Amino acid sequence: MLLLIAADYGGLHLTRAVDHAVNDRLLARHAQTRAPSPDIVLVDIDQKSLTALADEAGAWPWPRALHAEMLDALARQQPKAIIFDLMFNEPDTFRADSDKLFQDTARQHASLLYLPSVQLADGTGPLLRNLPPSLGLQRSARAVPDASLPLLLPWVLPQDVWRGGLINFLADADGIGRRYRLAQETQGWRILSLPAQLAADQHWPLPDSKAITLNWTAPHPRVSYSDLYLDFNSEHPKRAANEFAGKIVIIGTAAPGLQDLRPTPLSATWPGVEILATAIDNLQHQDWLRQPHRAGFGLWAAVLCALLVTGFARSLNTLGLGAALLLASAASMATGWLALGRHWLLPLYAPLLFAWVCYILCALQAWLAEKRRRERTMQMFGRFLDPRVASTLVESGDMAATMQPQTRNITVLFSDIRGFTSLSESRPPEYIVALLNQYFTRQVEVVFKHGGTLDKFIGDCIMAFWGAPADDPQHARHAVAAALDMARELEAFRQSLTDLDVEFDVGIGIHTGPAVVGFIGAPSRLDYTVIGDTVNLASRIEGQTKGIARVLVSEATRQACGPDCEFDFVDHGQHQVKGRDKPVQLFAPQEKQ
Repeated sequence: MLLLIAADYGGLHLTRAVDHAVNDRLLARHAQTRAPSPDIVLVDIDQKSLTALADEAGAWPWPRALHAEMLDALARQQPKAIIFDLMFNEPDTFRADSDKLFQDTARQHASLLYLPSVQLADGTGPLLRNLPPSLGLQRSARAVPDASLPLLLPWVLPQDVWRGGLINFLADADGIGRRYRLAQETQGWRILSLPAQLAADQHWPLPDSKAITLNWTAPHPRVSYSDLYLDFNSEHPKRAANEFAGKIVIIGTAAPGLQDLRPTPLSATWPGVEILATAIDNLQHQDWLRQPHRAGFGLWAAVLCALLVTGFARSLNTLGLGAALLLASAASMATGWLALGRHWLLPLYAPLLFAWVCYILCALQAWLAEKRRRERTMQMFGRFLDPRVASTLVESGDMAATMQPQTRNITVLFSDIRGFTSLSESRPPEYIVALLNQYFTRQVEVVFKHGGTLDKFIGDCIMAFWGAPADDPQHARHAVAAALDMARELEAFRQSLTDLDVEFDVGIGIHTGPAVVGFIGAPSRLDYTVIGDTVNLASRIEGQTKGIARVLVSEATRQACGPDCEFDFVDHGQHQVKGRDKPVQLFAPQEKQ
């Protein structure tokens, strides 16, 4: 297994398809949760436009006078940029006047206009030194003077309006486009892509790489070309006169017949104009996907396999190891999903494939070894023991687990019901139990929603904490948010109780500090809990809430929330609490208005 892992991650990359397959599905689902940039609008030459403008423009390709009119009308609204995702490499010999109008209009609005170019697979091209720098061309000190590159350029338009760059579709080995090239380097020359050129003009930071991995979004806002064109030429336009002000407008096509559909993780026929828009969107918001080097995950595959082999070598339960591996697989899926939210694309899944293959092989080997051992043991014990007793001896085994507590910085919350004693005296036990169950159910849901850990119920009190078992750098913020949410949930709960005529309120105390966290108790009964002075002070703060505020937090919690948190803290002064020589400064949190 180690040799296979070394060969694969060392250069064969046979399992890269596994990472791609799983990540593609995650990306497709994640894209549905990501709103596209409202600053980017697509003017779509869709099938509707081809039909609606057939009488005026004829069959595709349309006379470029239409694009001239569209460019002029859009420019009047002062957009940030107007990008054509259409090639203008051949003049229209039958409609030279149409080309001339497009040329003149392009000169008028050259400061807004961006044009695409395409690098061809072979052939001859122009000398790079003769091309305008505005086309995204950069020359290094070691550039070859006579370097050329086969390029499809916008020859229809004059070179003084050639601003833009390459829009080549960048496909991986399986033909699917997951990345966008930022620059093409050849013979000391560097040609920017159109999104990279736009980013440079807009002073957006560009990554120090040749390509970015696209962080897909839901489809960008789009307007049908025909709807826009006909409205612009209407005597009484109905669309807003500033609809595209400050926007990045991309004119392209999603019509199936115009063959600008590409395979991506989102679809086998994703419009090329959407790919261009996504690249621009990512550069604008600096949220393209970062990828760690894949070779490092070969170590993770080796570790998983080594752990499995060690587990089998120590005769751990096969189903237990399988469950652990299944849990690791689920955790990897969850980690991959959460990482997407932080703009990371992790190749976590090929190691799981290696681990499952290793598990199957080890399980088979262990089963064969166990079969031989059982046969030998049965033969040995069967001579002087009842077979049923021998079978019991063979099947017996012990499993021990050690869980070491540790000290961590956490935030502890206590929530205690006010007036519970009066309520208990005035209602039957069945009513009290049902009431508490309803109340606890609502409040525990709030704790879990904010990432808290429920420690225990202490009578009518809830104890929860943040910062363990999972690391949570914002545990204080999440605890305070949960407390305020618990207070709101309490109000909703009280509204639902029509037969309650006694006081029913809560006091919530929160404190942040170090505490011992872990499984604590007897071997027959272990609880995951926290102990220490932090817990005691949180309980004491809860006791101070009566007559002051429903929620009180300590100075340590207020500081842990940070200066830029979403809460205001009302100072309620210093209070003497039991077990403390010095008074404690208490604050009532509230959401900023």
